[in-house]
Amino acid sequence: MVESSDVRRRLVAVFAADVEGYSRLMGADEVGTLKALTERRAILDKAIADHRGRIANTAGDSVLAEFGSAVDAVQCAAEAQAALAEANAGLSSDKRINFRIGIHVGDVMVRAGDLFGDGVNIAARLQALAQPGGVCVSGETYGQVRKVLPIAFTDLGAQQVKNIEEPVRTYAATGLGETVGGVAIRSEEKPLSLPDKPSIAVLPFQNMSGDPEQEYFADGMVEDIITALSRFRWLFVIARNSTFTYKGRSVDIRQVGRELGVRYVLEGSVRKGTGRVRITAQLIDAETSAHIWADRYDRAVGDIFALQDEITLSTVAAIEPSVRQAEIERAKRKRPENLDAYDLVLRATPLVDTGMPEGASEAVPLLERALLLEPNYALAHGQTAFCNEILYLRAGRREDNRRAAIQHAHIAVALGPDDAPALVYAAIAIGLVEHNRTLAQETFEAALAISPSAAWAYSWGALILGWGGEAERAIDWGEQGIRLSPLDPWITAALHGICMGHFLRGRYEDAAVAAQRAIRSKPGFSVSHMFLAAALAKLGRMDDAKAAAERVIQLQPNFSSTGQCSAIGCSPALAGPLIEAMRASGLPE
Repeated sequence: MVESSDVRRRLVAVFAADVEGYSRLMGADEVGTLKALTERRAILDKAIADHRGRIANTAGDSVLAEFGSAVDAVQCAAEAQAALAEANAGLSSDKRINFRIGIHVGDVMVRAGDLFGDGVNIAARLQALAQPGGVCVSGETYGQVRKVLPIAFTDLGAQQVKNIEEPVRTYAATGLGETVGGVAIRSEEKPLSLPDKPSIAVLPFQNMSGDPEQEYFADGMVEDIITALSRFRWLFVIARNSTFTYKGRSVDIRQVGRELGVRYVLEGSVRKGTGRVRITAQLIDAETSAHIWADRYDRAVGDIFALQDEITLSTVAAIEPSVRQAEIERAKRKRPENLDAYDLVLRATPLVDTGMPEGASEAVPLLERALLLEPNYALAHGQTAFCNEILYLRAGRREDNRRAAIQHAHIAVALGPDDAPALVYAAIAIGLVEHNRTLAQETFEAALAISPSAAWAYSWGALILGWGGEAERAIDWGEQGIRLSPLDPWITAALHGICMGHFLRGRYEDAAVAAQRAIRSKPGFSVSHMFLAAALAKLGRMDDAKAAAERVIQLQPNFSSTGQCSAIGCSPALAGPLIEAMRASGLPE
């Protein structure tokens, strides 16, 4: 006989479900909410039993269950949410009972039938990250179901969750109950048509603390985010007066998208604790309810306006590339004969951003088609300049690539004085091919004047400053670029600038660390290995330096130390010691 105090461990799929806004629903209609919850719980309990799950614990509006299979747990969650959405069909938004579900595969402790431990805590945190009516799973769960179930997932990245030391890789199930959802949000009014460019609405952030001062803080931050996003020429941003009509209302994201005519919606919340404030934000595709991006900020309450500025900058820096990537994926799904200039540039963008000759060669024909359709497209000119810069420096130093890079860069500057991405691409070519670092720096600063959160401008500006021998500014700009976009693959450019800054100052250990980080970001980029070889040679670690040099030659067989420095217009202050160190590592002069 097993005593109730006995504890056993086992590996299970933990299923945590909770009702969104339960306290609000009870406050509005206690009797009606309890009746509706009982009906929804019958649906959920049956789904768990049908998929061989065991309910371990219930408390009010929450359910904790275990499954022997991750596939069973996720399939149960998907089918339960579809059935629950059908039960909500026809109800007004303030009457719907929406569950959020989190699933994690992990080790748990079992005592008297109850579940305990980090496995349970992680599932509960994932549940809190899920959309109402949605499902979030951990990376462990995703790995077991992604090839088995016909369910699409959006990668939300590594999420730092309460009381769990390591970040949790999180995925949101997408497309659950779409037919039912369409019934729930049907409106008598014809939905607004979507603009011809990506569109976004920023909803008022919810004040979770009950402190009126946080209400002002949240509203001010939302206003600043709207203003900052409005600076992106390629984004259609709904004005504050429209989005603030949703303040204090429980909303359906799809309905917001239909009513405002937008593809993306940003929502969030603010909660103040003892001396700290927590802000959460999530970007959602209003057509599918898929999470595009989510993050959480925990900060000490000091200068409230400085904090507001910091969160605004960080949020906008994350939103802009997230929307761009979502738009790229959308363009990939369109039929080739239906592509316009904007779609062609979107299709070219991931090829452009490889920074490799192969990608640039594939991107150029797409960009040429875009320019035939729209000759004054500043971003297409900027990307064409960048592609030709890549082909010139890394694929044979052809004069036609050099001329094209400079020509398209100057056209992009002339046509895009209010287009930050176009200016950044142009500045790179102007700095690295034309060697006009003064104009390049002015162009980067013009991009930052339009969009202060443009991480690319800082990262590539750091690179140009490094090649120009401006050590401290290269380090400062590089660190700012990384701070604004720490997961961007092109932090490689920022790290190159930082590496050169430390190399110029004789801090070779720091230079080697920056080069190694750049290699981890883009392993196939030969210049990162070149910087590592030079730094290691200066440190006297010759075996490691020679290994790095060999990797350079593998990636770029025609590599030449003096040719690299000459083609890129390297400052004499950097070129001398850099070429000497490369020669010592075994790289050909």
